[in-house]
Amino acid sequence: MTLLLAALTDAAAGAATAEAPPSAPAAQEPAALEPAPGADSRWPQLLGVQYTFIEQWQSALESPYEGTHSLLPQGDQQPTHTLGAYSGWAPFSWAQLYFDVEKFMGAGVSGATGLGGLTNGDVIRAGTVGLKKEFYIARLYARFMVPLGSGTVRVERGQDQLPGFEAARCLEFKAGWLSAADDFDHNRYGGSTRTQFMNWSLWQNTAWDYAADTRGYTYGFVLGYLSPQWSLKYGMYAMPTVANGQTLETLNRAREQNLELTLSPSALTTVVRLLAYLNTARLGDYAQALAIAAATGTVPDIAADADNGRHKVGFGLNLEQPLADDGNTGVFMRLGWNDAHTEDFAFTEVDRLVSLGAQLSGVRWRRSEDYLGVGLVTEGLSSPHRDYLAAGGSGFLLGDGRLNYAHEQIFETYYRAGWSWTIGQAPLRLQLSPDFQYVQNPGFNRDRGPVRFYALRLHLEY
Repeated sequence: MTLLLAALTDAAAGAATAEAPPSAPAAQEPAALEPAPGADSRWPQLLGVQYTFIEQWQSALESPYEGTHSLLPQGDQQPTHTLGAYSGWAPFSWAQLYFDVEKFMGAGVSGATGLGGLTNGDVIRAGTVGLKKEFYIARLYARFMVPLGSGTVRVERGQDQLPGFEAARCLEFKAGWLSAADDFDHNRYGGSTRTQFMNWSLWQNTAWDYAADTRGYTYGFVLGYLSPQWSLKYGMYAMPTVANGQTLETLNRAREQNLELTLSPSALTTVVRLLAYLNTARLGDYAQALAIAAATGTVPDIAADADNGRHKVGFGLNLEQPLADDGNTGVFMRLGWNDAHTEDFAFTEVDRLVSLGAQLSGVRWRRSEDYLGVGLVTEGLSSPHRDYLAAGGSGFLLGDGRLNYAHEQIFETYYRAGWSWTIGQAPLRLQLSPDFQYVQNPGFNRDRGPVRFYALRLHLEY
């Protein structure tokens, strides 16, 4: 039967060729050409402007004792504001430059201390006394791309993303002043404190002690292989000179190294990210700080025990699973662990993390720009870290004076109502989000709490 069909096909093709005049060969449709890589414009472009206002209230809580970094027992109320402008330039198809400026105003409730999972991701911690509330350079870096193949993909305008066509497979190199979180531990459903979950443990892996100054930025570089199905990135960034400090060390003295493998077999599927990191810095050792305190009859001080060349190792697993609505409805999970023999230094004081969350698109109730989010967190400390706090020691965020240890447990839910208008070729978006968080065992202390946080967030972007 197969041979018969083949013969019939060949005969039909021969007949068609015989009927066509020799001077008029059968026309062939030209093959589709891939667009050449490159941004839509070679001129510098404004890629975005944003303003975020958050008013947050912390409830009163059970507080039989307090330390230097405890939540305020009477409760608190604080506003925060952030402004940002983001620009880019592509002088060549293979080279891009980005320049961002931001400004932060306000303060976190209870001075943004007393929790591992802080409740407002827009807060700048008071790591440096007198840090000015002024415009500062958030990012200034170059990006270079080497195409591997002729395929291209269309990318749209966004913060630190020039619109145009880029190679589907390429080698990427970035270097300059940037944020480690720009390139590692991304998650579609829990990745932006200004539009999604506000708690640090839901928009980031808090067991990943990533390099940053007090504002969240550092200098370094990223080298990666990018493709639609998988990517592999390596990044090295400068660590601060002291915990939560504004001054950064040189890369040869103190650095963070990240390696992340991302698996995404198709456009709308489970995405898996596997992260490993190694920090080298002037770190204190919890066990040694305890031994010194026991020998001298003093309160342990992790900073006094600091020494150059010490390490911290950690790992992370990051999953996102689209469910419906072109992926706008989905679930996610993060797992995090670090050895925590040395002090938590740059991001927050969390050594173990399990976080789960879900996002539901408002298209289901005819509000396509609205979203509902729900998240759960349980996080913990290493044995040396909890012993240090129980003996009266303090880190840069935790320190109740003593500790009846328990896992810190967090629940958060938000509703984001959105509206948009087109101005020129870009949309103007307005979002209003009421947010509620409930924390059991704040600061990993069973003797304190529970505590509730209520917030109203206004986000405007162009």
